[in-house]
Amino acid sequence: MMNWIAGAAGALLALSILVDAFETILVPRRIGRRVRLTRYFYLVTWRIWRRLALRIARPSPREAFLGNYGPLSLVVLLGCWACGLIAAFALLQWAAIEPARMTAKELATMIYMSGETFFTLGFGDITPGGGFGRVLSVIEAGLGFGFLGTVVGYLPTMYSAFSQREIEISLLDARAGSPPSAAEFVTRNFSHGEQAWDEDVLRGWERWAAQLLETHISYPQLAYYRSQHSNQSWLGSLTVILDSSALVLAGPEGPVTRQAKLTFAMARHALVDITQIFVTRAPGGASDRLSPAELSELRRRLAGGPMRLPETEAYEKRLAKLRLMYEPYAQALSAFLLFELPPWFHAAPRRDNWRGGPWDRQLASKKDSAPFDEEHF
Repeated sequence: MMNWIAGAAGALLALSILVDAFETILVPRRIGRRVRLTRYFYLVTWRIWRRLALRIARPSPREAFLGNYGPLSLVVLLGCWACGLIAAFALLQWAAIEPARMTAKELATMIYMSGETFFTLGFGDITPGGGFGRVLSVIEAGLGFGFLGTVVGYLPTMYSAFSQREIEISLLDARAGSPPSAAEFVTRNFSHGEQAWDEDVLRGWERWAAQLLETHISYPQLAYYRSQHSNQSWLGSLTVILDSSALVLAGPEGPVTRQAKLTFAMARHALVDITQIFVTRAPGGASDRLSPAELSELRRRLAGGPMRLPETEAYEKRLAKLRLMYEPYAQALSAFLLFELPPWFHAAPRRDNWRGGPWDRQLASKKDSAPFDEEHF
């Protein structure tokens, strides 16, 4: 009876891990099944990490602490898969011996032999007995070799997707400020000469949103990876693009409206699908990101530029409807992943990341001039 229990437990554990690893690494789509080892792993570990992060009062150390979770969780997950497979095959080998020999000491020996086989060490100090044990060793050695090969190919793919995501976020620094905001984005990307938007900018962000959807559906772990700068994030950038597109779509029809519709649709699609991976229920009590008073202030700030917001009730209603299509998802994901959503405008002027440097004041004093400011650019 003991043999059957141990064998069934080992087979079930091995099958569960192999299916879970296959779905996580190789299946390029969102998995609808809720009972998954990887899902529970991230639910438990993220909750612990998140609670620890919330105890850190200062934003910069907290963001640095959160930034370690993504890479560390991936390493731990791969280690858990390896340990699980080693334990599963040890149980199968243990079940293959005589019932009288099924002791704790013999199980420890089987675990050692399983680990030696999985990592293809080939010491030869312990060998499986019987034909079934030898077959199990061959299968485990093949799985171990394939596991290591998959890991070698998986990590570069993950970091290539991360790099592509971060390149566009870095480009947003000079296009929308640090952190980015819709007011800065529409001001800096509005063509003053033609009194129209540069459609190529919106078209580029439409493609970025499509890439974001594809990579984060295929590799949901990427959502936990933070950007290099603490005042930047993929969720913040996506929200700014949605905010800016909403400002255009709420107004009258124009040459850029069609591209703004396409960008808004793709960005919302990415946000909704990614949110569903992590947040299953719509939270309540979210704060208003753009109150009537803030909308009036946004109008005032944009009034002196090339893009002016209409002061009509119809415009406010259209903007409110557009915001309702994406803001609840952004706020839910922000609360879960501890990302700070960008404001529609900054209360006070802020220096872009590229303008700041540790030697600026020292170098400026040597040249008998003021530190770098916008007039020098």
